[in-house]
Amino acid sequence: MKLLESEAKAVLRSHGLKVPVGALISAPQEVESALSGLGLSGGVLKAMVFTGGRGKAGGVKLFDGAAAGAAIVKELIGTTLVTHQTGPAGEVVNQLLLEPKTAIARELYCAFLLDREANTPVVIFCAEGGMEIEDLAENQPEKLLRMHPPVGHDLWDFQINRALAFLGISGETAKEFAAVVNGLWKVYQAEDASMLEINPLVIDKEDHVVILDCKFIVDDNAEFRRGHLGNTEADKTEAEIEAGKWGLSYVSLDGTVGCMVNGAGLAMATLDLAVQAGLQPANFLDVGGSANEAAVTKAFEIILTDPKVEVIFVNIFGGIMKCDIIAQGVINATRKLSPKVPIVVRLQGTNVELGQKLLNESGLALISADGLVDAAEKLSQAAKGGAR
Repeated sequence: MKLLESEAKAVLRSHGLKVPVGALISAPQEVESALSGLGLSGGVLKAMVFTGGRGKAGGVKLFDGAAAGAAIVKELIGTTLVTHQTGPAGEVVNQLLLEPKTAIARELYCAFLLDREANTPVVIFCAEGGMEIEDLAENQPEKLLRMHPPVGHDLWDFQINRALAFLGISGETAKEFAAVVNGLWKVYQAEDASMLEINPLVIDKEDHVVILDCKFIVDDNAEFRRGHLGNTEADKTEAEIEAGKWGLSYVSLDGTVGCMVNGAGLAMATLDLAVQAGLQPANFLDVGGSANEAAVTKAFEIILTDPKVEVIFVNIFGGIMKCDIIAQGVINATRKLSPKVPIVVRLQGTNVELGQKLLNESGLALISADGLVDAAEKLSQAAKGGAR
């Protein structure tokens, strides 16, 4: 679950961290009263969208005076902001966050993420925060400091000291920096975050540490207890929302192969298989081990709502989810929906013979695959219109 910057800063504020006080703006006429309420004559307006790279894309603008601020709001509200993270579809701007300007002396980078290789969180620091952090991470990784903080405790003193030396921070600012970083680390743990990124983490011209921006992602598995932090359906496609209602794990992608799989590991392998076949997956869809025929039929319906889908690949290893249940769900969905795209089905595992029998006797133009290599070949042929 992603949080907007305004939502993320509200969470930080609730944990006692100091963040700039701002106001959400939805219309030009709201700027003047917001400035008055905040005691400002100008400020910065930031597009509230779930993406990084807003500054480069024109989604962050400084202004002086209510008239100039209102003009920016009029310009941005209702437009689509396209960044390197959104892709060409972009995100529609419905609100802006108005905050005071900060007299910036230095821009740093700080993020708490999950290191999946080490199976533990990692904290990353960089002395060059701001809009170029992705380029630095890729091309100059030596400029990033990575450490594994102790779960359940503040960062160790040696880690704080190492970060201070790496970033070139000293004096009273060092004490403030340590307090802010440990505060962020506590929030990351307390709120089940998978990412807490401050970019930039600013040192202003009075040598104070300022949390100028915040990107916050809560682990989807914790939505049941963290849903109050933001809109759990925000930043999700209609297909992802509908799938969630049926207990299906679905992620929309940009390709043309609609995938229906059971088990996250096999689902990831299936995406790789599609790519190896020279194709791109249109989705990640794990029906899980306890789905019934109705859920399988719904999964098919969801896949077919994507107009980009040109071929469907059903790849099932029957364990708890038996092959005959999947087969019957595929048959039901095909008869109900009459899809115009080819369907490749590969079944293996529990009740595979019964599943294959159901498919073969269905009278439907389903393409049966025997093994992953055969599935990849038939998937490629079907996408080109050559397999039936």
